[in-house]
Amino acid sequence: MDQYTLNLIVVGASFALYIGIAIWARAGTTAEFYAAGRGVHPVMNGMATAADWMSAASFISLAGIVAFAGYPASAYLMGWTGGYVLLALLLAPYLRKFGKFTVPEFIGDRFYSPTARLVAVVCLIIASTTYVIGQMTGAGVAFSRFLEVSNETGLYIGAAIVFMYAVLGGMKGITYTQVAQYVVLIIAYTIPAIFISLQLTGNPVPPLGLFSDYTPTGEPLLARLNEVVQDLGFNSYTAQDGSPLAVMNMVLFTLSLMIGTAGLPHVIIRFFTVPRVADARWSAGWALVFIALLYLTCPAVGAMARLNIIDTIYPNGTASEPISYEERPDWIRNWEVTGLITYEDKNGDGRIEYYNADNATFAAEAETRGWQGSELTVNNDILVLANPEIAQLPGWVIALIAAGGLAAALSTAAGLLLAISSAVSHDLIKATINPNISEKGELLAARISMAVAIAVATWLGLNPPGFAAQTVALAFGIAAATIFPALMMGIFFKRINDTGAVAGMLTGLIFTVVYIFMHKGWFFIPGTAQFPDTISDSLLGIQSTAIGSVGAILNFAVAFLVARSTKPTPEHIRELVESVRIPRGAGIAVDH
Repeated sequence: MDQYTLNLIVVGASFALYIGIAIWARAGTTAEFYAAGRGVHPVMNGMATAADWMSAASFISLAGIVAFAGYPASAYLMGWTGGYVLLALLLAPYLRKFGKFTVPEFIGDRFYSPTARLVAVVCLIIASTTYVIGQMTGAGVAFSRFLEVSNETGLYIGAAIVFMYAVLGGMKGITYTQVAQYVVLIIAYTIPAIFISLQLTGNPVPPLGLFSDYTPTGEPLLARLNEVVQDLGFNSYTAQDGSPLAVMNMVLFTLSLMIGTAGLPHVIIRFFTVPRVADARWSAGWALVFIALLYLTCPAVGAMARLNIIDTIYPNGTASEPISYEERPDWIRNWEVTGLITYEDKNGDGRIEYYNADNATFAAEAETRGWQGSELTVNNDILVLANPEIAQLPGWVIALIAAGGLAAALSTAAGLLLAISSAVSHDLIKATINPNISEKGELLAARISMAVAIAVATWLGLNPPGFAAQTVALAFGIAAATIFPALMMGIFFKRINDTGAVAGMLTGLIFTVVYIFMHKGWFFIPGTAQFPDTISDSLLGIQSTAIGSVGAILNFAVAFLVARSTKPTPEHIRELVESVRIPRGAGIAVDH
């Protein structure tokens, strides 16, 4: 059986399963559409949360960034896992105790203000839409390769699949679909990693294989990787830039990812689906366990893939001639079709020169060897999907990782789209525009708003502001600067009033979004950025991916200053905050 047919069978079977689950678990009420009827078991909710969390950024793009950036990319791993600790300890049980459907609903009631609720809706939509761009980008990458179509066509196919099961099932359908998707994606991620670890180190456990000896030479794998990348002018794989601005950016970026994780609406609403307050905390704990299975494997996948790529291009060592373009392996030929691997013969010798052409100290060596620029461009987002082909693994493994990559992208896209549709239908239309709307009308509005969100995300996904993980990092910065401070102050600071909360959220939102647009392009439109997104061209040396933590600080500061200079919080709100902070029992969701 050829690879294309095998891909169709495995991917098609997985999609049939997802759509079948969505039909079986079709939401019939708003409680089922928004919160799955509040009947999800903590272990199952933890698994669904892990699938919701491990998006295209985690499954498809993260290992690529780790592979090409090395140690500095560990900020992604530290920030995203650390955020779940904050979520489990500081937010999840208290928000479940409050007993509402959505994050804006909590903010609107806690700060006794329709304006606060409306601002929260705007913040949620901007953060979630930015996040969805990364998912649609990842889905486009996966579909384009394994269905052998263009990247744009792959993106359209992904959008259609998400529309079919997310719009139909709501939270109830999405929850059970995500459980199945977690099983698919974790198997798809770990099986190729085990094969590759065995090939390179003889160790079947990838996290341990990363620190084992490289079988062909007997030296430590990381030492071998450092040697070959430095031979080609790249930075040492395990080295960290120790300059003050680089360290500051890494700290702020990690903090932004942590508090952004704890403030992302599509993750928070998962904790509204469990029966009891204690279950919310257990769900977060189980989610960490399930996420750790992938995140512990990711550094090994990235490092081993980087080494395999260089060994493919320089089969006789980096001091020898690279392979000729005509002799390139099938995996390069296959990915060239998608446009995500490109080759340009700059010196006309017909070989694939691959090195760091931006390294001035390596320029003399490159000139000596007759090189006139690096000729192979590899998109970070293809690395995990291409890994089985690079390592020449069996066809069924290639098909399996295709299904896993698509499961990761589409599961998170569905969760984000639900958060957007809930904000529009429940917090905007029902709470502000038409309070007397029927339950049937609200469900219809939710589904229409989800369809519109899919269309917008698909259009933006055609021209993303970066690789999937980079785009997602921007969404985390927006959530960190807007939603996280509002939730923290709403739970732990009775003195913060409606005026302070609104002023803080608007400050964090405007500052962070404008800063990102100035460096990434206005509304992410190519060619509209005012400044390059580099340390030297950034305010105080802070890059756009790290600016969310600064926005959060401004949010807290403005909220406290404004609250202290305006009317105090009403007594009944103070009593509400006190009751929410007692983690016993759970309020019934109030539909109003």
